[in-house]
Amino acid sequence: MKTLLFVPASRPAMIVKAAASAADAVCLDLEDSVAAPEKATGREHVVRALREVDFGARRRVVRINGLDTPYAYRDLVDVVETAGDRIDLLMVPKVGRPRDVEFIETLLAQIEWQRQLRTSIRLEAQIETARGFLYAREIAAASSRLDALIFGPGDYSASMQMPAAGIGEHDEHDERYPGHRWHSVMHTIVAAARANGLRCMDGPYGAYKDAEGFERSCRIARALGFDGKQCIHPSQLAVANAIFSPTEEEIARAEAVVQAYDAALAAGQGAATHEGRMIDAANLRMARATLQRALRDP
Repeated sequence: MKTLLFVPASRPAMIVKAAASAADAVCLDLEDSVAAPEKATGREHVVRALREVDFGARRRVVRINGLDTPYAYRDLVDVVETAGDRIDLLMVPKVGRPRDVEFIETLLAQIEWQRQLRTSIRLEAQIETARGFLYAREIAAASSRLDALIFGPGDYSASMQMPAAGIGEHDEHDERYPGHRWHSVMHTIVAAARANGLRCMDGPYGAYKDAEGFERSCRIARALGFDGKQCIHPSQLAVANAIFSPTEEEIARAEAVVQAYDAALAAGQGAATHEGRMIDAANLRMARATLQRALRDP
């Protein structure tokens, strides 16, 4: 999954448009984009959309409210009991410790058993608080239902009391710091995900009209090893889909590395040279990772 498009659960017309977009997945958001008085109605819109809207091959994701709110359990009960067979993933915001995941896992298992659902809904955990950062390793290993870890730059900045002009944006505060302010948490999320066989997604970029800034954000996330990007506007999808897909040049280079290494092995050598570089087993693993990615996300 390279791109996930957020759409407020309170906006049914937007859900229909998102379901026909270029996104790999559509997230029906019950959390931040839905005001408190609209939470109950939002759940009804989510259930209706899951049952009536054609999402095609796009994965159907529902983001529930945080466990520190009075809305989360009703999100699970009302939506999953009614349309759980249409949900691919549940996104859990502000996960701060392993037991947050374990609680969702337990409640989901009971709902699925009671409703006799044949499928097991997978989970995505958003790492977007100081506590979530410190417990990312334990969170990533908390449940076999986990499918992905996701970085949430907005709430993370708030939790860490970092000055920020917008969500995921690079602003004047970045100019005052010589490094990348979110490098530590982003790299931790990638490492925790890879160590547990999970996907990892970068968070959204709030200034959707800032194409240059969004592209930069995508390239940084890709360089750090993220699989894809959350998007808040359809205009961001094409750029993110392109950046998080191996280019033809990268695929050709990876194929050449594999061929050079195989030729070296056939000649009884443990290393080879290609385009002026030494090629050994580590290069082979990197090349195969690129080719596997190309096969997974054509």
